[in-house]
Amino acid sequence: MRNGAAALLDVCCVLVFVAIGRATHEDAASFAGYVATVWPFLVGLGAGWVVSRAWRRPEALMPAGVVVWVTAVVGGMGLRALSGEGTAAAFVVVAGVFLASTLLGWRLVARLVQARRPSRQG
Repeated sequence: MRNGAAALLDVCCVLVFVAIGRATHEDAASFAGYVATVWPFLVGLGAGWVVSRAWRRPEALMPAGVVVWVTAVVGGMGLRALSGEGTAAAFVVVAGVFLASTLLGWRLVARLVQARRPSRQG
């Protein structure tokens, strides 16, 4: 998988997480509010790519997927706290579960698809 496609999938996971969350809480109409909610998670996601060097094997569950997921959640919540935004326990749990299912989920699907492909050897 190309790095750009993998990075775009990761970014889309975060964008969808925030869009669903804001729509659920009837905050979807404010673009400024969307940006205020999404930026900490995107920064955390980017940090995860750097820490795990995800560009080497972006589709790998370990280390790329797990590090990107944990860093997106922990970094995102940390930056939210530093910027005076809420980090309620329920929000942390929902963010962790949703981002795990999407950031790790697409990697698991990629792994399964790759395993089903016939080998080019022999």
